Amino acid sequence: MNRSRSIATSLLVLMTVTGAMAAPAPPAHAPAAFADSGRAARVTALLPEIDKMYAELAAAQHLPGLVYGVVMDGKLVHVRSIGYANVEGKVPASPATAFRIASMTKSFAAMAALHLRDAGKLRLDDPVSNYLPEMRGVRLPTSDSPVLTIRHLMTMSTGLPEDNPWGDRQMAVDNAALARLAAAGLSFSNAPGVTFEYSNLGYIMLGKVVTKVSGMRFQDYITKNILLPLGMKDTAWEYKGIAKDKFAQGYRWAGDSWIAEPVLGDGDGAAMGGLITTMDDFARYVAFHLNAWPARDGTDSGPLKRASVREMHQPRMFAGLSAKALATDDKTVNPRVGFYAYGLTWSRDSQNVVTVGHSGGLPGYGSQFRFAPEHGVGVIAFTNLRYGPVYNPTSKVLATLIEKGGLPVRAVQPSAILLERQQQVAQLIQSWDEKLGADIAAENFFMDRSREDWITTAREKLAPIGKIQSIGPLKPDNQLRGGFDIIGENGTRRVFFTLTPERVPKLQELDISEPKKP
Repeated sequence: MNRSRSIATSLLVLMTVTGAMAAPAPPAHAPAAFADSGRAARVTALLPEIDKMYAELAAAQHLPGLVYGVVMDGKLVHVRSIGYANVEGKVPASPATAFRIASMTKSFAAMAALHLRDAGKLRLDDPVSNYLPEMRGVRLPTSDSPVLTIRHLMTMSTGLPEDNPWGDRQMAVDNAALARLAAAGLSFSNAPGVTFEYSNLGYIMLGKVVTKVSGMRFQDYITKNILLPLGMKDTAWEYKGIAKDKFAQGYRWAGDSWIAEPVLGDGDGAAMGGLITTMDDFARYVAFHLNAWPARDGTDSGPLKRASVREMHQPRMFAGLSAKALATDDKTVNPRVGFYAYGLTWSRDSQNVVTVGHSGGLPGYGSQFRFAPEHGVGVIAFTNLRYGPVYNPTSKVLATLIEKGGLPVRAVQPSAILLERQQQVAQLIQSWDEKLGADIAAENFFMDRSREDWITTAREKLAPIGKIQSIGPLKPDNQLRGGFDIIGENGTRRVFFTLTPERVPKLQELDISEPKKP
């Protein structure tokens, strides 16, 4: 190659690189934020009512012990204990008492699977038989059934039948027995992927997948990669290593007394319900889930990526419609729809409130946690009564905090580009300056409606309000769409605009209208 050609080539490469480097960056994301400084005080004001609700529950349901707590803004802001962790020894329950949380364990198994997925060690749509050889011979219910996948296990869509209470007794079973169970053939109530049906066995299989992929017991993988990084040092799988005065003995109520239940030991089926934890520890876990919201820049320290935690919260399989569900006043109908997510349940009510969580029940224990990701608050309850009915009351407590506390969702914050375009749109609709229009309008804008037509329309819409005096604050719908008021001497007009998905977003849609009457 001659020298002049080499120089020319070098200059071309330099220009290309320089041009690429000089390309404008996509607009920065402005995360939603709580704009209400009084929300914490309103929650505090409701705590006596919450305490009364749980005290009445404990008395009515003969709960031997009950511990409950409220998590908000990354910490346990309220915790109370009622009754005994051990009735015979008169050991009071406390935030440091270790309760078995039963099926609340499932979200940890799902989190472990996502942790392995993020590490590139499995895919959620991998066939289960890739990891569990005993499943290769299992006959699915129909010839057109899809292959059974890890995602089916995580979303309760395996087609396996609802297996409470049989599944509750499989926790201590070993892997050899589980392999024999599958190898002998399984019965299905539906084809995989068709519908939601609660399956403990599915989560037992998920635990086995985590064990196979990680090369260690799923209990050890979860402890090492989730529990300890979150500071959950008092959370365990085997009750025998917990001091007797720190462990909640499980009971059932028979006649007029509590009878101790035999405590189930740890085993290879424990992914469906074996975890034992304290309120102090579990509050850290709920705070971690809440901290995944909103999506944002900045340090993402784990133990699971924020995006993957939010993925856990998304609705996957329709679980039911509660058309006659009631609001906290027990009178107003507040329908809600429910889905199963990844080891969690998801619901949205008619007030557009989204809650996520899971319940747990085993011989000797009942538990529930619910949190509202968009409101930043969660509630947890543990009891040591057989299938202790804390489920609906805890959901009601969370709804009470949101409804009576008037807790708003995070407010969408305007992005810098949306604020910039607001000022330009406000100027454009008054002047229709050609250069400004060429700079900010997308290619469709004057094709969908001519500049001349826009001028006529804008004049007709703005004329009744007289001379423009000010521009109201931008109210964003999201990062690229929002509205604002134009205030004139004789009235107001509402301006709504939408930007394009281009690297430099431009004006693609515009509407000028009378503001809606309150």
